[in-house]
Amino acid sequence: MASDTQTIDPLSFEDALRALETIVRQLESGDVPLEDSISLYEKGEQLRQHCQKRLDAAQARIEKIVAGPDGAAIGTQPFEALDR
Repeated sequence: MASDTQTIDPLSFEDALRALETIVRQLESGDVPLEDSISLYEKGEQLRQHCQKRLDAAQARIEKIVAGPDGAAIGTQPFEALDR
């Protein structure tokens, strides 16, 4: 399983998502033997976690443009500081 992590870590979000979609299609087909299904599910979970980590990192970098009284942009505000 450690080798799976090493092969997943360098993947971009898009590549990991494509790999996850492939696994989902294989599992949904019902043509995969039980043991292979379990292995695919485990790899799919690792890919899901990787995608979530990439999304969380991207979200942390998003900045909100702060507008002044006249509506013109006066700066940015880190995403974390936004009221939710």
